[in-house]
Amino acid sequence: MPSATPANAPQTILIGITGGIAAYKMASLVSELVQDGHSVVVAMTESATRFVGPLTFQSLTGREVVTCPWTAREGRESPHIHMARSAAAMLIAPCSMDMLSQLATGRCDNAVSLLAASIDRSRTPVLLAPSMNETMLDQPSTRRNIAQLDDDGFTIIEPAPGWQACRSEGRGRLPEPDELREALDHVLKGIPRSPAG
Repeated sequence: MPSATPANAPQTILIGITGGIAAYKMASLVSELVQDGHSVVVAMTESATRFVGPLTFQSLTGREVVTCPWTAREGRESPHIHMARSAAAMLIAPCSMDMLSQLATGRCDNAVSLLAASIDRSRTPVLLAPSMNETMLDQPSTRRNIAQLDDDGFTIIEPAPGWQACRSEGRGRLPEPDELREALDHVLKGIPRSPAG
């Protein structure tokens, strides 16, 4: 568990974005973190770039968006190792059904999953905010993967209920940026969160 640190102290935060309509919410969170003085590195899967362009996050952070960890220019080490070691926390939001499966089974074939796999979670928290249609969220495989990731030391942010892009009400919405920020502040202060429900 990281030592207690003021949440507003400038730190390096990794933001992983996967494919989902809720990716647009991350622009607000990233902007707020940057305005508060944090150094924010955004990594995106290829499918995430179909919902929000990397240029949006490059403009907000003033840094290259990592879409291919092998070409990122960060430090002298392997780029993903350097970024993982320098981070105070990582948040993957929205965290798709596919990303949950990748992380639960140890696959790391894109920028987001490779960064998450490179982090020592005993020292640096990795938060996951699953976001998907309620039927996808309730699939046995999804529930198993979430339970496994909770056991593996990831911090799970429960999806919110409400109106979904599939034009129906249900669980699976990405929490609003202020809720995601609150979850980040908890881990940056070293305050443990309640286990996933």
